[in-house]
Amino acid sequence: MKLIDQYLDQIEKEIKNSSLSAKTEEIGFVEELRDGVVMARGLDNVSFGEIVEFQNGVKGYVIDLMEDLVGIIVLGDYLGINSGEQIRALGLTLSIPVSDEILGRVVDPLCQPQDNGKLIHPDKMYPVETIAPTVVYRKSVTVPLQTGIKAIDALIPIGRGQRELIIGDRGTGKTTLALDTIINQKSEKVICIYCGIGQKNSKIALVSDLLQKQGAMSYSVIVNASAADPVSMQYIAPYSACAIAEYFMDKGKDVLIIYDDLSKHAWAYRQISLILRRPAGREAYPGDIFYLHSRLLERACRLADSKGGGSITALPIVETLEGDVSAYIPTNIISITDGQIFLETDLFNAGIRPAINVGLSVSRVGGNAQTKGMKQVAGRLKLDLAQYREMAAFSQFESDLDEETKKLLNRGAKVTQLLKQEKNKPYSLAEQIVVLWLAYKGYLDTLSPEEVTIFEKKILETLKIKGSEIVKTLIKEKMISEDTEKKMVKLISQIAEVKKV
Repeated sequence: MKLIDQYLDQIEKEIKNSSLSAKTEEIGFVEELRDGVVMARGLDNVSFGEIVEFQNGVKGYVIDLMEDLVGIIVLGDYLGINSGEQIRALGLTLSIPVSDEILGRVVDPLCQPQDNGKLIHPDKMYPVETIAPTVVYRKSVTVPLQTGIKAIDALIPIGRGQRELIIGDRGTGKTTLALDTIINQKSEKVICIYCGIGQKNSKIALVSDLLQKQGAMSYSVIVNASAADPVSMQYIAPYSACAIAEYFMDKGKDVLIIYDDLSKHAWAYRQISLILRRPAGREAYPGDIFYLHSRLLERACRLADSKGGGSITALPIVETLEGDVSAYIPTNIISITDGQIFLETDLFNAGIRPAINVGLSVSRVGGNAQTKGMKQVAGRLKLDLAQYREMAAFSQFESDLDEETKKLLNRGAKVTQLLKQEKNKPYSLAEQIVVLWLAYKGYLDTLSPEEVTIFEKKILETLKIKGSEIVKTLIKEKMISEDTEKKMVKLISQIAEVKKV
């Protein structure tokens, strides 16, 4: 009996000293596979946005929670998944690896390289879906984001932390406008992210090539979910790009992000929703299509100094059909953003490029995001163009026009000509102020439209050779002082053929 007691005591001690640990895993199985979307059963405790792993090692992303089924989008090749296979819940939220090494790279939405370069060593893991910073953590948009495009910086100014929609028909120069803005950030210390959604791989290659040639790739990232990729990748692409932007914003940097384009993103989400058999609403889009883009674009902001003072400026692109801005997706995104730049096919075909319709375009931040020098020259231009558009519509029916109307039409035509700009040739702030000042002071009124372009080129050449002091003063003071104006008048007087009206 004594031996038995000793034996039991020994066993008890061994049990107490041993460290037994049980690892629990949630396992489900594939019930149905529908074109890249898996319906799974048995995953009762998973949450929205959680990562799961299939038997063949491919990862999935939980996007739909029903009473007894879970909808999962496959992040990769879904052809190797079969019905009845096991699925393991990983208990992790979808996050991407980010670090400073990502600059200058072309990556997919999961930050895997697409440029045949080395793997990116993560500094941190950033969640793809996050809640946007609250109003308490934000501050007003007051610092301009210089696009280098005269028509935008003068008439539709964009501020750091703003969300400005670029909208227009196919082939009106939306992407060109966005890429010119990226190219202009070379001296602005802004990190740029171009997110291609459902684009051809050839277009992404051209974008990468252009940014390389212009020396802009060193501060840029291209996130590509092409038309050949699964819709799951097209769906998460803008959120991944925004997570990369948030990494740099949290370091106190200013970031510009371009979503090209959100129409195709909405199509990808519609496809996923229809496969999940969600109730279809207007144009077969699901009921939460507005939330799809609002939760993305709300993440663009300018943080308060207590939170690092970084910013994300978003330029989403939306394609319209036949210029219909009242369609479902365009109206949704117009109501989310802080203004829109509307590009018109008729203007593009008439040779007015960038083909910006100044009447329909607006910036809800306005002059708050403009330098004093730009305000000095741009205020009058807006009025001149508005009057010109109004008068031009009626003047074609009138044979006799009074002198005042003729003067207005003449000034408007010259300003329209002046706002034309070649692609991939952004202007510096000093160059823009000098060129727009010419129109403001009436130096162009006696010239023909063709002479306006020639004169503009001559002024810019003269400014580079003889006006370095003017340029330095304008960059430093960001305004036209009396002394600077005298120097500008002297510079222009050297070009003999111009006479001020």
